[in-house]
Amino acid sequence: METSLAERIAADPNYQTLITTRSRFGWSLTIAMLIVYYGFILLIAFGKNLLAIPLGSGVTTLGIPIGFGVIVFTIVVTAIYVRRANSEFDTLSEKVRQEALK
Repeated sequence: METSLAERIAADPNYQTLITTRSRFGWSLTIAMLIVYYGFILLIAFGKNLLAIPLGSGVTTLGIPIGFGVIVFTIVVTAIYVRRANSEFDTLSEKVRQEALK
């Protein structure tokens, strides 16, 4: 009896590598993002004096660039994931697809 398409895909070593690598990478980026985001929230809650330090003689405080940094970090993390997904993960997905069609 011929194995089903799903069983062939699940047994493919490229598929196992894809799932393991993508999951590990995704969770690593998720943890990094949670640390940055919740660190910022904790800083707002418990470090108001630090965030209120004025920058220069204007009204801008240290909290503004730190908050902007959280936004930039989010964009960078997204770009890192997309770049890796478009190169490594797409290549592995294509290998899995080619093996499944054989």
